Amino acid sequence: MSGLSAEAAALQAALEAGVTTIARAWSVARRDGVVLGFTDHDAALSFAGVRFAADGGMTAQALQAGNGLAVDNSEALGVLSHDAIRAEDLRAGRYDGAEVTLWEVNWADPAARRILFRGTLGEITEAGAAFRAELRGTAEALGQPVGRVFQRDCAAVLGDAACGVDMGAPGYRVEAVVAAAEEDRVLRFAPVAGVAAGWFTRGRVEVLDGAAAGLSGHVKADRIAGGDRVVELWQGLRAAVAAGDRVRLVAGCDKRAATCKAKFQNFSNFRGFPHLPSEDWLMSYPAAGGVHDGGAL
Repeated sequence: MSGLSAEAAALQAALEAGVTTIARAWSVARRDGVVLGFTDHDAALSFAGVRFAADGGMTAQALQAGNGLAVDNSEALGVLSHDAIRAEDLRAGRYDGAEVTLWEVNWADPAARRILFRGTLGEITEAGAAFRAELRGTAEALGQPVGRVFQRDCAAVLGDAACGVDMGAPGYRVEAVVAAAEEDRVLRFAPVAGVAAGWFTRGRVEVLDGAAAGLSGHVKADRIAGGDRVVELWQGLRAAVAAGDRVRLVAGCDKRAATCKAKFQNFSNFRGFPHLPSEDWLMSYPAAGGVHDGGAL
């Protein structure tokens, strides 16, 4: 059994001995740090620091996996019978992109186990009291395009390793209290001292408490209207935001070289090509009436 982990080797030995105490167990790790566990056994199991509940939750269709780079294909099925899985959390997107691990485990000796599947939750649909979630294998990431793109705008994400801006520096993150909310998409605040209108455009709103705690949205517009600071999101947060909820407003970047230099003093890390010739210049051709002295066009 060379190449197997100690847990997988113990399970293989149990299978070869004809043991019938085999169950499956799921763990779901949401991006907000919440970890849930479920099993098809008739009693709860505990291992790997997770308690796997037996009273409802999730199950799965047959797994399809290949030896190459094909994406594992399966679906997670479930009912909203477990207290930990709430319809409002599914609608709010709290399970989007959650990490999923499926184990085959000897319930009489949970130390004997092996991983059958590891991936993430994809599209989630809800029908009455049941839900259906697409499972995406780890190989899916290999199908995403990578590499540099030659463009005028910056290709980095504000605050990432390529950008280098310290988003914890004063002025880049501001906590505020919601004064009013319209359709969970337009948020009003008291004036934010020392921060010009538009500062948070293309930035983020992170909800810190209330029904939408842990959710975030991208800012479409940041303006001052009627003495209030008004922040409009591209789409609603999918959970109720009420007056009195605390949020964190994060500065935005429009990816232009001038913004990188003036707003963030970070032009040395600019990851675009601001002097790239335009398409019109590339398609231009000599004309008899033009000046052809080698100077700038």
